[in-house]
Amino acid sequence: MIPSIFMERPTLTETTRPGVYRMLNADGDILYIGKARNLKKRVSSYFRSSGLAPKTRALMSHVASIEVTTTHTENEALILESNLIKKHRPRYNILLRDDKSYPYIYLSTHTKFPRLGFHRGARKGKGRYFGPYPSAGAVRESLRLMQKLFPVRQCEDGFFRNRSRPCLQHQIQRCTAPCTELITPQQYQHDVDHAVLFLEGKSGEVINNLIRQMEQAAAELHYEEAARTRDQISSLRRIQEKQYITGERGDLDVVAVAMNGGHASIQLFNFRHGQNLGNRSYFPQNVQGKSEADLLYAFISQHYLQHHAPSEILLNSRPEQLELLQEVLSAHTGHKVSIRHQLRGDRARWMRMALENAELALSTRLSHAASAVARVEALQDALKLDQLPQRMECFDISHTMGEETVASCVVFEDGAALKSDYRRFNIRDITGGDDYAAMRQALERRYTRLIKGEGKLPDLLLIDGGPGQCSEARKLLEELQVEGVTTLGVAKGPDRKAGQEKLFLNGAPPQTLPAGSPALLLIQQIRDESHRFAITGHRQRRAKKRNRSPLEGVAGVGPKRRQQLLNHFGGLQEVARAGVEDLSAVPGINLEIAQRIYDRFHET
Repeated sequence: MIPSIFMERPTLTETTRPGVYRMLNADGDILYIGKARNLKKRVSSYFRSSGLAPKTRALMSHVASIEVTTTHTENEALILESNLIKKHRPRYNILLRDDKSYPYIYLSTHTKFPRLGFHRGARKGKGRYFGPYPSAGAVRESLRLMQKLFPVRQCEDGFFRNRSRPCLQHQIQRCTAPCTELITPQQYQHDVDHAVLFLEGKSGEVINNLIRQMEQAAAELHYEEAARTRDQISSLRRIQEKQYITGERGDLDVVAVAMNGGHASIQLFNFRHGQNLGNRSYFPQNVQGKSEADLLYAFISQHYLQHHAPSEILLNSRPEQLELLQEVLSAHTGHKVSIRHQLRGDRARWMRMALENAELALSTRLSHAASAVARVEALQDALKLDQLPQRMECFDISHTMGEETVASCVVFEDGAALKSDYRRFNIRDITGGDDYAAMRQALERRYTRLIKGEGKLPDLLLIDGGPGQCSEARKLLEELQVEGVTTLGVAKGPDRKAGQEKLFLNGAPPQTLPAGSPALLLIQQIRDESHRFAITGHRQRRAKKRNRSPLEGVAGVGPKRRQQLLNHFGGLQEVARAGVEDLSAVPGINLEIAQRIYDRFHET
C-alpha cells in the first residue's frame, strides 16, 4: 500500500521521492492536488517569501495542512493525480466536466441478420464496436447516413423477431425487411460487409465494389438495380468528400485551446480510420491565471487517462511535460502515443479549423452568459429588488386527480439552470388534490435541510401559483425562521396565455410585466422548467404504480406464491374475484394470508 504522510503547516515533507500532494483547509476540504518529481522541492516552493502568482497566494492563505503520497515513479504520480482530481474536484485545480463513457456504433455480428445500433457503456457483448464518437448526436447522424447508404436493420431484436409484415423503414427504402425474409441472408450480408468497410474508413474499396456491381447489373439488363447502385455510389462519394481526410488512414485527435478574459474553451476533433467522427467542446473551470500549456497538460492527463488515446494527438501549443505525457499515455493504452504541436500542411489546416471552432464556442458561451446576467439585472429592475437575485428556486406541483403527487424544485444561478441542484419530492400523507398542503410539505422538506447547512438558500423563491400558495410559503419560511428570501408568486393570466402572468411579490398586490420583456421571459423560463421537471417525475411515479401488481406488498406473498396464485386461477382478475376459502385452497396459502390477499383487493 502506498504510504501517506500528514503534516501540519508549515512543517514540510523531507522526502525527495516522486508523488502527489494535497492541500487542505482547516475543515479538511481538499483545495488543490498536484504531482511532483521531487516532493520536498515542489512543496517547499509554495512557501517562498516572494514570486508567487496571485492565485497561488490566494490558495496558500487558506491552506492549513498538506498531505503527500509517495509513488515509485513520476508516471505513477501523474496517474494518481488524475484519479484524485476526478474524484475530489478541488476548487483550485483546472477541472473538466465529468463525462460519461463515449458512445459507439455496435454491429451484432453473431446474428443471422446483424443489426447496427447505438451503444454506450462496457463493450462486453458479442459483435463489433466502431468509434468512439464524440457525442450521441454524432452516432445518430452516422446511423442516419448508414440507413441511406446500406439498408442494414437498426431495429431492436424484440421488434425484429415479432414482425409479420415489413415496417415503415422498408417502405421508405431504409431497410430490406429481413424480418419477413424479403432478402436472403447472403444478399443481406453483402450490405453488412459494405457497412463494415465504410465504418473502417475503406470507402474507396466500397465504391469499387459498387461500381463492379453496377456494371454487372447493367450487363444483365437489370437497369433499375444498376440505377439504384449508381445513386448509392453518388451518395457515398458526397459523404466521402465531406467526412474523410485525404491521405490519412490512422487514428488521431486534434485538440485546440482558446482563452479570453479568464475563460477557456477546448475543442476536440476525433478522426478514426481517416474519417472525421465529429467534434466536442469542453469548458474547463478554474483557469484564471493559467496558460495554454497548463490547460493542455490538465486536459490530456485527465481526459486520456479516462478514455482511450489514439496513436497521434495534435495540439496548438506545447503542453507542460510533453515527454512524460507521451510516456504515460503509451504505457496506459498499450501502443505508442505521439503528441505533436509543430504542424505543417494539411495538419496545420485542421488545427486552424479546430482553433476557429474553439474561439467560436468560447465567444458564444460568453455572450450567452452575458445575456443571462442581463436578464437577471432586468428582473431586479422590474421588481425593484434590493439586490441582484443570483440564486433563484422555483416550486411546482403535479398530479392527476390527486394521484401520485410530485413537487419539483429547480434552481437557476446567474440566470442559468443549475441542474445538479434540482430536486423532486414525492408528496405523501395529504388529501389528494390539496395543492396548498403539497406545496407546504415540499417547502418544509427542502428548507429544513438548507437551514441545517445542507446547501444554499435562494435570493428569490418563485411559486407557480397565486396569493394562496405564496401565503403558505411565507408562513412556512417564518416558522422555520428563514430570513432574507424574497417570494414571488407566478399566476397564469386570463385564458392561461403566456405574457399575461400576474406576479405577487412578498404578498403585495399583483403586478404585470410587458410581454416579451427580458425579466418576464426569465420568469417564464424558470416557471416552465419547474413545470416540466414536476410533470416528468409525476408521470414516472404514476407509471411505476400502474405497472405494479396489487399482490406486491402483501405480507407473506413473495414471487413464488404470486406465480402460484396466477397459475391456479388463470390470471389476476380471477384472483381478485376469489373468496377467502378459494384463495386458501392454493398450496402454500393459509387462511391468514388468504384474508390479507382478499383485503388487498376489497379495501376501500
